[in-house]
Amino acid sequence: MNKIPMNTPLVEMDGDEMTRILWQQIKDELILPFVDLKTEYYDLSLPRREETGDQITIDAAKANKKYGVAVKCATITPNAQRVEEYKLSQMWKSPNGTIRAILDGTVFRAPIMVKGINPVVKNWKQPITIARHAYGDVYRDTELRVPGPGRATLSYASEDGQTQFSQTVYDFECPGVLQALYNKDNSILSFARSCFNYALATKQSLWFSTKDTISKQYDHTFKDLFAEVYEKEYKEKFEKLGIEYFYTLIDDAVARVIRSKGGFIWALKNYDGDVMSDMVSTAFGSLAMMTSVLVSPDGNFEYEAAHGTVTRHYYRYLKGEETSTNPVATIFAWSGALRKRGELDGLQALQDYADALEASVIAVIEGGVMTGDLVGLWEGEAPARKVTSMEFLRAIRAELEQRLA
Repeated sequence: MNKIPMNTPLVEMDGDEMTRILWQQIKDELILPFVDLKTEYYDLSLPRREETGDQITIDAAKANKKYGVAVKCATITPNAQRVEEYKLSQMWKSPNGTIRAILDGTVFRAPIMVKGINPVVKNWKQPITIARHAYGDVYRDTELRVPGPGRATLSYASEDGQTQFSQTVYDFECPGVLQALYNKDNSILSFARSCFNYALATKQSLWFSTKDTISKQYDHTFKDLFAEVYEKEYKEKFEKLGIEYFYTLIDDAVARVIRSKGGFIWALKNYDGDVMSDMVSTAFGSLAMMTSVLVSPDGNFEYEAAHGTVTRHYYRYLKGEETSTNPVATIFAWSGALRKRGELDGLQALQDYADALEASVIAVIEGGVMTGDLVGLWEGEAPARKVTSMEFLRAIRAELEQRLA
């Protein structure tokens, strides 16, 4: 079989732990035998980030802006335990947060649905796509441990020195904690436009929710800017397509989402989107069965798995044990990036390959062959057979070879 050619490289961002192992296995089994793969490689593993002072993450994000399409493996965001385990000089920030800030992008996450694995919410019949703002909130916060009684204030001074004001946050009578969040109008506007454009491209209605009744400045600014952009730039286009933009408070939105049939985009602030994407993916089946793509307003794309590095399986792997780790989301990150590369470069064969790869994954699962996390969810006609990660990849390869023959 002749390998499918590529013109422009993908930016390849390698990662950590079990997903790093799966990353190479996916390439060896499902990509390199079929595609003349071209990538610009960046190792975003925690040891490499430590070695480069996290410059490698910045370089990878800049390469994404240069080439337009990237595919990223899951990475560790270190906590205190990880600092000790990896002997780090500091608690490095989330690579995803750094990349999102540089690209000014929005993360869109949607479940991968297969026959035989039914959502926990029985009335969900179509995927719910989470649009997560990819800037600010707790991912760019400033925190303090308050040692004892004292006054905490929030202050601002303009660059020209003409405007200054300060507001008391709290008069502490005992030790406590203090946190400051921020966001920027231009990032919120980019978020809004990315959401509206994605809704138009996918012909889905867009929901947006915050807690503006409580957060009368921070959250209300999100609400106001979304409304302003919609009215001025998108209302007519939405009405022409027969889709809607709908705003409500986040607690009301949660209730509406649970009662819905799915089939819409739910836009959320950064932290809200982080939490709700995990809730939605789990309710649809598994964290490993969810696509994730970062879309910037200037047309850059970064595809990744929505889950973490699967640490528990990695420790078992290091002991020489076989694992049944689900690689589906990581496979779909590769297929999504290769399809987009094919679209941008006008390579239909690369797009067809990506379609065939995804169809092969779904066909194998629907045939009853799956990793352990899916067995307990299985309600299909064929008996479920738990296999190791490598057995699962080889089953997909056999299916893929038939489809491409």
